[in-house]
Amino acid sequence: MLHELKPAPGSTHRRKRVARGNSAGGGTTGGRGTKGQQSRVGKGRKFGFEGGQTPLLRRQPKMGGFKRLRKIQYEIINLDVLEAKLPAGEYDVAKLKEVRVVRSNRPVKLLQGDALTKAFTLAVHAASKGAKAAVEKAGGKVQIVKVA
Repeated sequence: MLHELKPAPGSTHRRKRVARGNSAGGGTTGGRGTKGQQSRVGKGRKFGFEGGQTPLLRRQPKMGGFKRLRKIQYEIINLDVLEAKLPAGEYDVAKLKEVRVVRSNRPVKLLQGDALTKAFTLAVHAASKGAKAAVEKAGGKVQIVKVA
């Protein structure tokens, strides 16, 4: 039963009470050796302390990277999503929003997914070379619309 469980014999030991006098077996220096930084009271050192050497965190360059101010973040559509969700036909960004393939107001970029079998005529803001080639191979067309 669960309440009868006990540790294996000899597997548990009583804790040695260090620095409680010489007769107790751990007196005088209390297991800290003699002298030096480690033997003193309050010996804990700050996180990242490297013995007086300039710590790694202070040696790092102080300026971070930078963000491109005019970076365009596209909403990505893979061709396999179009293949699965839509019948062949003409689609622009507004129509893709209507059928809920596009969900945000970001510009739309077309990326290559699996093989495409339906002929789509797409008007999007950007497309990868592979996606363009795949759409044209399936008998469709990709028209690039300027980002507003």
